[in-house]
Amino acid sequence: MTSGAPYLLIDAGNSRIKWVLVLADGTQFAAGALTHGGTDQPDWSNLPAPGSAWLSNVAGESVAARVTALLDARWPKLPLTTIRARAQQCGVTNRYTTPDALGSDRWAGMIGAHAAFPGEHLLLATFGTATTLEALRADGCFVGGLIAPGWTLMMRSLGEHTAQLPTLDAAAARGLLDADSPPATTRRGPFFATDTPRSLSAGCTLAQAGLIERMWRDLQDEWQVPVRLVVSGGAVDEVASALKVPHTRHDSLVLSGLALIAAECATEHGA
Repeated sequence: MTSGAPYLLIDAGNSRIKWVLVLADGTQFAAGALTHGGTDQPDWSNLPAPGSAWLSNVAGESVAARVTALLDARWPKLPLTTIRARAQQCGVTNRYTTPDALGSDRWAGMIGAHAAFPGEHLLLATFGTATTLEALRADGCFVGGLIAPGWTLMMRSLGEHTAQLPTLDAAAARGLLDADSPPATTRRGPFFATDTPRSLSAGCTLAQAGLIERMWRDLQDEWQVPVRLVVSGGAVDEVASALKVPHTRHDSLVLSGLALIAAECATEHGA
């Protein structure tokens, strides 16, 4: 990377591609997002040339090829690094049996969270296509996590594999929750719906919330210390509205982690 040049950071998830251009002093200059399978293009025409691009990609080879083509069209020969999880990086230690088998988005997200909440024990909950959990000690040790079907995937699976249940998309389910679910701060006792679509949307939402609450309580019991629950992801509004435990929202952990990885690698190589 050219010294002092900005970084282009790209988070290619299962639902969309997010990007941000970060100046050398850490200031965010521009940001955007692309959908998968669409024809939308990033508006990079007026951006200063980055010194390097850094990619976290969990969406497969076709998305990687699309990102490469977009970069080549705007900045030919721009150095591109696709990150993978390591045993240790940016103050975070990876206790996965096979460290590089951990998703790059989860790895970058933990690095971002460790920096955002220094000295705190964390449980990270990300509500995307999959719902993922990571337990991260204050010293940066990732002790393990969980993966479950995401909120939207859970609803779609029920619709596709049962004869009498509807297949709800996220927009329809959000409308049902907005119309009938009381906020978590005023809700008392179970929330039972009185028609099938609302039963499905509420059931899947509470299933997500129940998993998070269970693991947050178990982790605090195990560690005997306070644990900050940090939530993020595309379905964070829906699931967080059902949570009955304290939580903190952070919407850019992966991109923040990518920035830290890029900066550390630049330092290692004397850039």
